[in-house]
Amino acid sequence: MAGLPLEDEVAAPSRPAVNNALIAVNIAVFFIGVTAPSLLYPGARNYGEVLQALGMVPYHIVRGEKLYTLVTSMFLHANLIHLLGNMLFLHIFGDNVEAVMGKWRYLAFYFAAGFAATLFHLTSIALIPPSGLVSRYEYSPWLVPAVGASGAISGILGAYLVLYPGAMLRAVFFWGFIPVFYRIPAAVYIAFWFAYQLLMGIFSLTGLAATGVAFWAHIGGFVAGIAMLPLFVDRKLLRYYRRAAWRSEYGFGGYDYD
Repeated sequence: MAGLPLEDEVAAPSRPAVNNALIAVNIAVFFIGVTAPSLLYPGARNYGEVLQALGMVPYHIVRGEKLYTLVTSMFLHANLIHLLGNMLFLHIFGDNVEAVMGKWRYLAFYFAAGFAATLFHLTSIALIPPSGLVSRYEYSPWLVPAVGASGAISGILGAYLVLYPGAMLRAVFFWGFIPVFYRIPAAVYIAFWFAYQLLMGIFSLTGLAATGVAFWAHIGGFVAGIAMLPLFVDRKLLRYYRRAAWRSEYGFGGYDYD
């Protein structure tokens, strides 16, 4: 990985109301689940029971059961680090994608990318050799609930890569305990991120070890985000921002949807 992104240098041209709302809901769900789990799922005694009840369990989905968990799982996170990491990426990359889609298209895109990520995750489990499922996994991945917003956020990363190929990020990595701050092209950072997901995703298919991370959900969300982008971009907003002064400064570009 290329360190941790802190912010991008693309000034959002409008207030990202939906993106901010998604962040707020994810944070609220986590803290309610930890402090008052029965409010999220009646009878739940702890957050683990909430994750089990509202997380996306592949076995149920392929049987057509508990389909509501396709949505609820996108607002659950395994722990605080999981939550903070996802919300950081959503905060950095989501606002500028929302800007060229508009509020409702962006919301629809978010969920569509999340559903595509789930489809890739289910397919990846089906491709794991049976011998790997038996000998390398403590629990069958068909029964492990998948949670997190990362599939949808991966779709946002794909869209951002196409829309802002010249954008720059401010990031940090730690040399031991020493933080090193630097600037990096967003395209380079996202390319490193995707390469890591793909490498680990391929490794996960071998069944040699359980990774504990749904890498193919990330891969699927990313690919779907790029593929679906032309369907969700508001062409009027795109043309408007292409003409704006900050276009040349921040590298707004990529696809021509006209």
